[in-house]
Amino acid sequence: MSFDKENNPMIRTITFILLLGLITMGMALAVPATQAAGQAQPRTVTLSVENMTCSMCPITVRKALERVPGVIKAEAGYEKGSIGWARVTFDGSKTDVEMLTDATFEAGYPSALKTE
Repeated sequence: MSFDKENNPMIRTITFILLLGLITMGMALAVPATQAAGQAQPRTVTLSVENMTCSMCPITVRKALERVPGVIKAEAGYEKGSIGWARVTFDGSKTDVEMLTDATFEAGYPSALKTE
């Protein structure tokens, strides 16, 4: 009985499975590195928000900010007789401060980056 390794279907199948496994493992290792490179560190900013006069205003502002792609967390509040605020944590690769202030403006609450 002779053993012909080039025409043996079992050898070809095993070789194919091994190559497929190596390719899959290489792709699995490459994807997280690519994803990590594309993600920016979360950034948190505080906005000064105008026109807040009642307890519903912060809810409206928060919901408007949460609809912006890339926003991770949004909080809003106000104290009677003062300008309201919004604290927003977002992915800087998906959004920026201008998009946040545009969202509050469209909701009826002009805002600007708060300087401390």
